[in-house]
Amino acid sequence: MFQVGDKIFYPMHGAGIILNIEEREVLGIRKNYYILQFPITDMTVLLPMDKVGKVGLRGIVDKKSLKEIETFLRKEEDLTNDNWQQRYRENVSILKNGDIFGLAQVVKSLIQRNRNKGLSTSEKKMLDDAKQYLVSEIALIKNIQEEQAVRFIEETIP
Repeated sequence: MFQVGDKIFYPMHGAGIILNIEEREVLGIRKNYYILQFPITDMTVLLPMDKVGKVGLRGIVDKKSLKEIETFLRKEEDLTNDNWQQRYRENVSILKNGDIFGLAQVVKSLIQRNRNKGLSTSEKKMLDDAKQYLVSEIALIKNIQEEQAVRFIEETIP
C-alpha cells in the first residue's frame, strides 16, 4: 500500500508522486483512487487502488540500485538483436513490465543501435518514450531536474 507523497513508477507513464488518495464514484461504483502526478510530463492520473498490481505500479528504486544501473549502462557491450520485429516485440514486453533494469537495457540497446545502424520510425518513438521513463525515475531518485537526468544518461552510455 502506498501513501501520499510516495514516489512511484507506473509502466508506460514513468515516475511520479502520489498526490492524494480519494474515494470517488465512477459509473455508480465507489472506489478509492490514487491521484498520481507525473512532473516531467505534467500529467495527473487517477488509478483505482484495486488495479495497482495489474498495472505494475511500484515504488522508485533506491540510490544503490541506480548505481547498479549506472554500472550496467557504462559497460561497452552490444545488446541489440538484428531482427527488428523480434527486437521491437521484446522491448515492448520489457517496457510493460516496468522493471528499471529492463528499462535501462532497452534505452541502452536502442541508443547503441541508433548510433551504429539507425532505427525505424517506431523504434525511434520507443527510444524517446523509454528514455523519458528512465529520465523521470532518475530525476526523482537523484532529486535533479529533467535536463540533468538526460545528461546523466547521455554521458553514461558509451
